[in-house]
Amino acid sequence: MRARDNFNFTHTIFLLLGGVALLFIFAPLAGMFLSVNAPNLFDAATDKVVGNSIIRTLIISFAATIISALFAIPLAYILARKKFPFKGVIEAIVDLPIVIPHSAAGIAILGLISRDSALGSLASSFGLNLVGSPFAIALAMAFVSIPFLINSARDGFAAVPTRLEQAAETLGASRISTFMKISLPLAGRSVVSGLLLMFARGMSEFGAIVIVAYHPMTTPVLIFDRFNSFGLAYARPVAVIFVTVTLILFIALRIYQKKRW
Repeated sequence: MRARDNFNFTHTIFLLLGGVALLFIFAPLAGMFLSVNAPNLFDAATDKVVGNSIIRTLIISFAATIISALFAIPLAYILARKKFPFKGVIEAIVDLPIVIPHSAAGIAILGLISRDSALGSLASSFGLNLVGSPFAIALAMAFVSIPFLINSARDGFAAVPTRLEQAAETLGASRISTFMKISLPLAGRSVVSGLLLMFARGMSEFGAIVIVAYHPMTTPVLIFDRFNSFGLAYARPVAVIFVTVTLILFIALRIYQKKRW
């Protein structure tokens, strides 16, 4: 009886502490939604600049996620399955975009695609300017968000029993066939979770994008621009619309993930 009472007491304390964490997340968002008046919200919702920025943000983030997955998922599998020299260094490099300031990330990417760089010079020879382009935005999104995909997928692959892969290869399956039919499906939930996290993190990026491509504006940059130019009253409705769109999209993707896996 005492053990049960102690469990109930601990459970109650944990619920209260967890409630504080939830309140910390919910309160600012609720305050933002409640402080927006209907006319300003309607004006923002019917503003083509706002609509185009949201569509642009979602499309570029989605493209950056899918293209990055072609490289990130194989790397995650290698990190999960193989032991090799300097593996810890590589894992630290993977996590680096999470810890460095995103303004520094933007400067690093700017150095990669500026006209003085090899990549920028090559693009210039074809009449292209990478700075201030959707390509620059995609690079910035991918740079700051790819660790989420790699780490999540790595954990998923690490949880797949190696004996299943060995059994498939013993029966004559090739390495790539084993990966596609055994490893990837069994790690699917973690891989999809990583894809969702990367997509969500990419579309919310501001610091790196504002350095490499102020225009065309993604929605986080537009929110900053409205705030900087006109004040909180003009920035808040755009923020509310963007949060609503991303929340609906993210919930739908999470529901699909749980039903599929």
